Amino acid sequence: MILGFISLFPYLKLMKYIKQAFILLFILLSGSSFAQSGGYYNLGMQTMMKGDYKGAVKQLEKADAKSPNNVNVLKLLGYAYFQCGDYENSISTYSKLISLKPTDYASYYYRGKGRLNIANDPKESLNQMRENFYVSAIKDFTKALEINGEEDAQLLQNRGLAYKDYGIFKSYKIKKSEKATCIALFNSSISDFQKILVMQPQRKDILSLIDYVKAQITSLK
Repeated sequence: MILGFISLFPYLKLMKYIKQAFILLFILLSGSSFAQSGGYYNLGMQTMMKGDYKGAVKQLEKADAKSPNNVNVLKLLGYAYFQCGDYENSISTYSKLISLKPTDYASYYYRGKGRLNIANDPKESLNQMRENFYVSAIKDFTKALEINGEEDAQLLQNRGLAYKDYGIFKSYKIKKSEKATCIALFNSSISDFQKILVMQPQRKDILSLIDYVKAQITSLK
């Protein structure tokens, strides 16, 4: 039930975002040469444009093997893994990219989303690493905001969701000593959502999220 509620909001403008992302990629990469990775990079990009992310992964993995540490190849490969739902490989690829280009805020964004998706996966419910994924996702979104600025509504929304989800996770088996921690997480979530409303006051989805998080705080009392 919680996962269903969460999934309604981060992807409301997914198609528009993907189109914008591809346009940005073309602008950034159109003037570059990728001869060192053979034709695999171009094949991977063309396959991705057709929506075949699994096919793109196959081509981009070949490009990565032929030209290790190519940041442009890693950008597309990490994104292709993400779209395939292969979050572990996506996280690994973006981590490698961050080591090469630590100021690329998009790498932190997608690594954070991958970590949050793993943390929220029901199959991870008994995994002791689940809490670490929540904490790491929040750190990634925070770093992306430091690089790109606090006016990025997309980043604020995802960090707000991460705080919310982490707070709910902590509240499952809440101990008296952890009640304050849960409330602090929920308040951090509300704070991020309120920042979005300053920039985009008509966001009904964000208003609904704030009401939801406030209800979670009330349930703890």
